[in-house]
Amino acid sequence: MDGTTADPGDGAGAYAEECRVAVRAAEDAGALLRSRFHGAFRVDTKGAHGDVVTELDLLAEELLTRRLAQRFPSDRILAEEGGGRPGAPGARRTWLVDPLDGSNNVVIGLPAYVVGIALCVDDEPVLGVVHDPVAGRTWRAVHGAGAYGPAGRLWSPRRPAAAARPVIGWTQGHGLAPGDPAARALKDGLESGARRVLQLWAPLLTWSLLACGLIDGFVGYRAEEIDLPAGVLLATEAGVEVRALDGGPFVPRIGRPDTDRGYVAARPEVLPYLLGLVARSAPLG
Repeated sequence: MDGTTADPGDGAGAYAEECRVAVRAAEDAGALLRSRFHGAFRVDTKGAHGDVVTELDLLAEELLTRRLAQRFPSDRILAEEGGGRPGAPGARRTWLVDPLDGSNNVVIGLPAYVVGIALCVDDEPVLGVVHDPVAGRTWRAVHGAGAYGPAGRLWSPRRPAAAARPVIGWTQGHGLAPGDPAARALKDGLESGARRVLQLWAPLLTWSLLACGLIDGFVGYRAEEIDLPAGVLLATEAGVEVRALDGGPFVPRIGRPDTDRGYVAARPEVLPYLLGLVARSAPLG
């Protein structure tokens, strides 16, 4: 596994220790997931719209929450499958843990999944870590200190003005009803002006591709909260701009309703084009 080429705390400033712990925990959880990917594991459904949770989600979540709680016992932990910790009364620091972003992919044998961890202080992200167990890549970002990957600091390259139409990632919240008219209209509008719209069902993997400059933009409608802070931080620290669907400011604070979790993310030279596609789609609910 490649991992990171430098100490995980490099460039992390005041959060160097948190970064080291999160990176190592994510990579260990990734090793667990990779070792079990081709074996038999239990799969259950959750929610009203057919989402799934696997035995691997639960095993990875237990590893991650245990590591974080041991090192930072006063911090609150929110975890995707409910295995979090309350932390000390009045705790200002919250860890968000997505132990297996891409569970539906894993169930059908598609190797497109990642492990995600974020740290928020006063509900705003200050640290994000994403680990890809399949390729052995780890990305990390600290607010104001940049984003880093296996080859060093990330800086999403400029897109040539004469380039073809953009490649865009897309995600929508699991809680949306099938055929939700606003989501369908928005996605149709994007497809009309994009070279390709990718729906990976692993938002943190999509954020990582955007931060690395491998895709041009990412649009989310009523996105899930648990993976949003780490993804937004990784992308913005790599030079990506993120706006609300109406073009206004987007604040990735936790605890907001899903109606405030719609976004358009892209490099600065691509952003106006994507915002135009969104504006020309049907009114959003």
